[in-house]
Amino acid sequence: MGLEALCTFIVDGSSERGKARLEMDVLQLRGENLKLSVPFRQMKKVAAADGLLSFISPHGQVVLKLGAAAAKWAEKIVHPLSRLQKIGVKPEWRTAALAIDDQEFLQELEASVAFLSVGRTVRNCDAIFFGATRAAQLTRLEKLKKSLKPNGALWVVRPKGRPEISEAAVMAAGKAAGLVDVKVVSLSPLYTAEKFVIPIKSR
Repeated sequence: MGLEALCTFIVDGSSERGKARLEMDVLQLRGENLKLSVPFRQMKKVAAADGLLSFISPHGQVVLKLGAAAAKWAEKIVHPLSRLQKIGVKPEWRTAALAIDDQEFLQELEASVAFLSVGRTVRNCDAIFFGATRAAQLTRLEKLKKSLKPNGALWVVRPKGRPEISEAAVMAAGKAAGLVDVKVVSLSPLYTAEKFVIPIKSR
């Protein structure tokens, strides 16, 4: 999950107070009169000093008054974790991926784990990545859970900003399947992944 703070930010000389959110590869600023998303790759001269995070963007100079958190935000911008690092992928993992359209992600995953089954589940998975574009597809979660190791994780990968499959629908489906949600990762500019696990008392 990204970092988030209520703070004052200055964009090209205009100051506003609102919400700043740091995702996997983009900084989002949301104020009453300003909505801005700046990908890390478009930031130059990123620096943190005296509680201020500053950088040059296509929109001009941006300064965020973050206090003690400024250095941490700057570090994450300059040295962002890869999406596999955020997921916590381990080389010994046994995994499955179903209905995942992101071929680049599948290639990264296959190169990083001991075993990957694409298109069908296998027993005793450390992680299952399940792609869904409609809430009706989430009824499969309970069945997919049976293919997990007791401490395994079921990741629901869904497109961002699609009313057909909202975050609330995913969370409700996970709960109905006897799972608990523990993490959200921005998998790409197009996809979000929610992590579910079997409750400890049920393992």
